[in-house]
Amino acid sequence: MVAQPQPRLPRSVLEGSGAFLPARVVTNDELARTLETSDAWIRERTGIAERRVAGPGDTAVSMATEAARAALADAGATAADVDCIIVATSTPDEAFPATAVRVQAALGVTRGYGFDLAAACAGFIYALSVADGLVRSGQARGVLVIGSEVYSRILNWRDRGTCVLFGDGAGAVFLRAGTGEGVEAPGILSTHLHAQGTLGDILYVDGATGRHDRPQHLVMNGREVFRHAVTRLAEAVEEALSANGLGRADVDWLVPHQANLRIIDAMGRKLGLPPERVVVTVERHANTSAASVPLAFAEARADGRIRRGDLVLMEALGGGLTWGSALIRM
Repeated sequence: MVAQPQPRLPRSVLEGSGAFLPARVVTNDELARTLETSDAWIRERTGIAERRVAGPGDTAVSMATEAARAALADAGATAADVDCIIVATSTPDEAFPATAVRVQAALGVTRGYGFDLAAACAGFIYALSVADGLVRSGQARGVLVIGSEVYSRILNWRDRGTCVLFGDGAGAVFLRAGTGEGVEAPGILSTHLHAQGTLGDILYVDGATGRHDRPQHLVMNGREVFRHAVTRLAEAVEEALSANGLGRADVDWLVPHQANLRIIDAMGRKLGLPPERVVVTVERHANTSAASVPLAFAEARADGRIRRGDLVLMEALGGGLTWGSALIRM
């Protein structure tokens, strides 16, 4: 029997990116008026100088929609090219319908499907992995992957240990099915996801829809999160490189989760990347959870830093604990 050639699996190619940030800027000095803190204290521990905070008209849906529109325009695509929308968010406007289907309606997408995914700050990496799987399996040819967060509405604004760390915003990418092969061809080379539920109590929101006995505020053991973040993210980064037969020197850009400048710097040093090859937005955006990686990525593409052919490494860790990495050839 003559062996039949195997059909080539499609590869997810990242063709467009977009971002949306609320207009209101809240500086450290503004927070210091009502909290026992200072600009110097916040900058020294986190690298954050300011953050964006949602206004009355900003919602997870509205921000996700604007970021998605920008991503489609960047890719030269329209609503007719969208088969699937995945929104990574821990702060949806409603328990249901999903943020994704509200975005679908707002964009005028008339076919396909959409759903939300909750993996805290690692949500975008998780959503990117799911989208890549849908493309590779032939269930979609055009996918919007969006991170959209309104953390200002779940923060305890009297807790200086958490409220100074977070901001609001949305970032999006548009994936299309491609036909390239090998590590030099454009597309998502691989994604790697992990979780450790036994560490769920070091970063969580104290409440949920249907529970009125808790304040529904974010709670964090910052010391423990920091300790696990550097170790787990380093493992996920090495896993991605090893899976593709690549080394640290092959990486052109690191786009990390924007949680804390000290964590970002530690990851850059582990990869041997100079600071100018690490995309950093935490000073101006703070931690926008699932939106932080796509926001940083969109900025670096828009200003011309990330170019066609570059190898981009993304990584993030969030409550759960959840963490993961993605390796992408532009």
